[in-house]
Amino acid sequence: MPRFRITTKNRKNVNGIRIEPGMSVEVVTQSMSNPVVTNGGQVVADAFMRVYGIDLRRANALNTVYLDIQRIE
Repeated sequence: MPRFRITTKNRKNVNGIRIEPGMSVEVVTQSMSNPVVTNGGQVVADAFMRVYGIDLRRANALNTVYLDIQRIE
């Protein structure tokens, strides 16, 4: 199962949610494809909620414009 590191690229403050560059989480998926676009990015959204307590969907930041995705071997 592939493991991905997802890191925020930009600073964003919207809807009472503050995102700083460099916030990072690691997720393990069953799919080899980008976890941000697979299944609506649910595993990524859950990981950021669990680690930082922020809702990327509500901040409209659950996309590749704001997130850097790296596959970890």
